[in-house]
Amino acid sequence: MDNISEEFALVAKKGAPVPPPSRGPPTTSYHQKGLFINASTLRGYSCVRTATRDLWDQLFDEGYRADVTISTDNGGSIYAHASVLGMASQVMKGMLKQAKGRGRRRSISIHGVPHNAVRVFIRFLYSSCYEKEEMEDYVLHLLVLSHVFVVPALKQICIQQLEHGFLTSENVVDIFQLALLCDAPRLSLICHRMILKNFQEISITEGWKVMKKSHPSLEKELLESLDDEENMQRERIRKSNERKIYFQLYEAMEALVHICRDGCQTIGPHDKDFRDNQAPCNYSACKGLEMIVRHFASCKLRVPGGCIHCKRMWQLLELHSRLCVDSEACRVPLCRNFKERTKKQSKKDEIRWRILVKNILKTKSIGGSPFFSSAFSMSS
Repeated sequence: MDNISEEFALVAKKGAPVPPPSRGPPTTSYHQKGLFINASTLRGYSCVRTATRDLWDQLFDEGYRADVTISTDNGGSIYAHASVLGMASQVMKGMLKQAKGRGRRRSISIHGVPHNAVRVFIRFLYSSCYEKEEMEDYVLHLLVLSHVFVVPALKQICIQQLEHGFLTSENVVDIFQLALLCDAPRLSLICHRMILKNFQEISITEGWKVMKKSHPSLEKELLESLDDEENMQRERIRKSNERKIYFQLYEAMEALVHICRDGCQTIGPHDKDFRDNQAPCNYSACKGLEMIVRHFASCKLRVPGGCIHCKRMWQLLELHSRLCVDSEACRVPLCRNFKERTKKQSKKDEIRWRILVKNILKTKSIGGSPFFSSAFSMSS
């Protein structure tokens, strides 16, 4: 990553003006005959053929009447045309205005990136074309160049290449830092999420170790993000577990009304006739609730606090009474008694029960359910 940062700094120092804010993304790219071409919106009609694009490529390759020499690393030179460069990049236009040269030929320098990467970049300014293999080899350098010289079309292509299949545990930290430098928020977000998701694996890579030494503040921010993500995950798990409990209580309330009103298998109202070929019960909570009801009916320590199983039954009966809309006609035992008892409870207990009822109603949205509005009032 230090090499990429140095390339970024070197390119920016060579007389290039500060790039203006990035513009909107170009239209979708497509490819034809091995060349990738970026299509932008044109005024009027466009009849550009492959031969025309080949002509622009040929003009770049042959450098016919080129009036600009671009100096690159290791003594390399690329010949280009000032009119093409200036129209493709406002930053290039500013550099050319300040450039000095012999006669009509001007000279500018682009250092800090490989010669071939600069060549691919300049070719794109001519024809908006690039070879797939070259893009894969120099995508990071092209991202830097497209940002420094403000070429949004190429920058968007580079970002798309990096987002789809290029990111690995080994390079994601480097690309994350580069995305921050090159103002690529979507790419930086994808990298950030990948780092948090695979932190144990990524934190032992060479890229992380280098970032830890060169950018300790960025490491601190990532660790804080990791803590926030873990806290959010724990909170999601806690709320999920709470919803499961509220849903189970809701099912228990359904089953309790079902047993007391209709009867279930071998338990229910005294006036119900149970048959051996009775259809299976559809209430999942009935089996467990049936055991509690049978215990409650025969337990000698039934008073609240005397038996843990009976205490649970008392709580279910009280919860039912708070959900019941018609205790006068309700078939559930002690429903009316609990309704009267609630008027004498302490404010603290009342608040606690109201919160519980509210959460159950919110979890299952049973407030206007026909079952809880009419089932309680049904009588045989």
